Amino acid sequence: MEGRHLLLGAEGAIHPEFRQASRLTHSMDLHTMTQSLVTLAEDNMAFFSSQGPGETARRLSGVFAGIREQALGLEPALGRLLSVAHLFDLDAETPANGYRSLVHTARCCLAHLLHKSRYVASNRRSIFFRTSHNLAELEAYLAALTQLRALAYYAQHLLATNQPGGLFFEGDEGLTADFLREYVTLHKGCFYGRCLGFQFTPAIRPFLQTISIGLVSFGEHYKRKETGLGVTASSLFTSGRFAIDPELRGAEFERIIQNLDVHFWKAFWNITEIEVLSSLANMTSTTVRVSRLLSLPPEAFEMPLTADPKLTVTISPPLAHTGPGPVLVRLISYDLREGQDSEELSSLVKSEGPRSLELRPRPQQAPRSQSLVVHIHGGGFVAQTSKSHEPYLKSWAQELGTPILSIDYSLAPEAPFPRALEECFYAYCWAVKHCALLGSTGERICLAGDSAGGNLCFTMSLRAAAFGVRVPDGIMAAYPATMLQSTASPSRLLSLMDPLLPLSVLTKCVSAYAGGETEDHSDPNQKALGMMGLVQRDTALLFRDLRLGASSWLHSFLDLSGHKSHTNSVPVAEPMRRSVSEAALAQPEGPLGTDSFKSLTLHDLSLKGNSDTSGSPELSLSAETLGPSVPSDVNFLPGPDARKDAKAPGELRAKDRGQGVLANFPEGFHPRRASQGPTRMPIYSSPIVKNPFMSPLLAPDSMLQSLPPVHIVACALDPMLDDSVMFARRLRGLGKPVTLCVVEDLPHGFLSLAALCRETRQAAALCVERIRLILTQPAAPAAPAAPTEPRV
Repeated sequence: MEGRHLLLGAEGAIHPEFRQASRLTHSMDLHTMTQSLVTLAEDNMAFFSSQGPGETARRLSGVFAGIREQALGLEPALGRLLSVAHLFDLDAETPANGYRSLVHTARCCLAHLLHKSRYVASNRRSIFFRTSHNLAELEAYLAALTQLRALAYYAQHLLATNQPGGLFFEGDEGLTADFLREYVTLHKGCFYGRCLGFQFTPAIRPFLQTISIGLVSFGEHYKRKETGLGVTASSLFTSGRFAIDPELRGAEFERIIQNLDVHFWKAFWNITEIEVLSSLANMTSTTVRVSRLLSLPPEAFEMPLTADPKLTVTISPPLAHTGPGPVLVRLISYDLREGQDSEELSSLVKSEGPRSLELRPRPQQAPRSQSLVVHIHGGGFVAQTSKSHEPYLKSWAQELGTPILSIDYSLAPEAPFPRALEECFYAYCWAVKHCALLGSTGERICLAGDSAGGNLCFTMSLRAAAFGVRVPDGIMAAYPATMLQSTASPSRLLSLMDPLLPLSVLTKCVSAYAGGETEDHSDPNQKALGMMGLVQRDTALLFRDLRLGASSWLHSFLDLSGHKSHTNSVPVAEPMRRSVSEAALAQPEGPLGTDSFKSLTLHDLSLKGNSDTSGSPELSLSAETLGPSVPSDVNFLPGPDARKDAKAPGELRAKDRGQGVLANFPEGFHPRRASQGPTRMPIYSSPIVKNPFMSPLLAPDSMLQSLPPVHIVACALDPMLDDSVMFARRLRGLGKPVTLCVVEDLPHGFLSLAALCRETRQAAALCVERIRLILTQPAAPAAPAAPTEPRV
């Protein structure tokens, strides 16, 4: 089984300071780096202490004293994390998990401080020495180092309380909520000012700075309700005071991520689709022969079963929440192929104005491709469309030489779970049935998606297997979200400093997708109670009521599946003739009510299903697969002997709830706390987030066995890295074909930045390579499970 750790260097036209700090990060071990920094800090501290009673000299002396203290305190904590980090890797060839990422991030901060300290020691006597600038730089990175030290202690807390080998916190749910609420009170503004993106490759930092300026400027317009036509693209990125004052920008950035709702992020993330920016993106992207937006009518159709093609199953149109409705998809093809200019396909075209003229017929058509890529875009389930992702999809269409169908599913909070899943499944089945219209023979079909789209790739494949229809030949998921439950993990701690995925924003998106963000929590003074206010209020109440139906979606589906073995007179396809959501709303609560998921943990689902169902040729989703079961011979967690030292949940609750997370901080250490007031971060604990069709990492083994070969491309510095590592470990433990490639020094969402620099282009090319592997090669043989290691 293949699994490599891809290191992407940092070269190009970048500031020499960042290049030097990057080299220091990789060339020195932790102890040597710390000792060198301490020596320089003591030397600079002594120098500035001897410069008299001036305020600047006093602050410089104080900042170097702080650097010395934090570096000495941080080193042993990082050493402890490094000593056990290898136990959480997928394998020896893929050294990646949240613990490693935290250590790497801290090393980046130490390396920058080391380089800056050397610069100060060499130039402090020069008349050209910019005292104020260097002082502000040192103070900013000292604040970042202090917060990173706090994260290291939080990671130690997770290490002590998690299940052996597990990256996600699996203790008492109340303790999890307390941990997250405690964690989000940490000061974050220092990571969004001068230190913005210090952990990423230097070529990314100018882009992040532009985005941060645009974000805080957009926030001001949003507060004044000016997010409509009055906001132009140029006005969002030309706010001078935020551009020249990084401390002000960092404080405003922190305020925005803590207090503005999911509708703000939906509006901001969709800014790339305004006419000016989308036109620029199209001008610089690959020119394709076909780019057509199609509207699939909400009409039921029949699909053959893979087990017996003579039998069919009815694929109903999406029904959840808003009833039947069309599904929008975008067909992208570099060449005009047979079928793509047919009258039948043209009748489905939805006008986009001048963009609809991108279909450029040629005298000769290319033959149909043997393969097809079905793409599902990311955006936190709440934002973006295929139009946002079109630039890199056009490049994919050229490089792969195959048509791409990108699905524009409905977005939360207006359309919460399971609407998006229903639409993706419907569009996928339609594509399989009508692939000839799309310019493909459909011999090989790859499912590809990023972030939230990666999540939908997995869950949609699980649903296809449950319906008994053809599953894709493989899945390429870039930085997918596989665990939507509010829980802690070492990589999730990185959200404290991530400008693209702050924890509060993540939880708001998940809450919106789960149906918990539809109610209005805004300040009543900021909204007038007009007709639109009444409509929004009534719609929120409707979504709240429908959420109960969505929450029982899986349970009714499981119940339907379980009835197949008891009723021989009913054909296999008959229970599927209604939408799963329709059935859930019509049926009373079955034996698997919502309470049955409240105690479900990742440890429970690492065990194999009932032996009676494991040997069945059909996928069984009966209640037995979620009940108690015997340990698997191949498990992604250490065996029973290793669990003897694990603490009992009751013991954890008594100890940790009594002393609190702060008990893990050494005496005298106090991290900085946020000054923005209480954080509006929903800790959404509804059982629906444990639904395997929402959090595929929590799916039982019997469901995961139905997945095709999976290729995951993750980011080492992504708060969702642990989602990829643990999902790959589960599949590896089941003997499923899976690869995990982890790219260094790039942020979540690098596919949308593919044209930005060499590093993002290389990472995007890696995704294309994985898709090509699916389209051109048969399924890879399963690798033997990696041996478990005792817990340290």
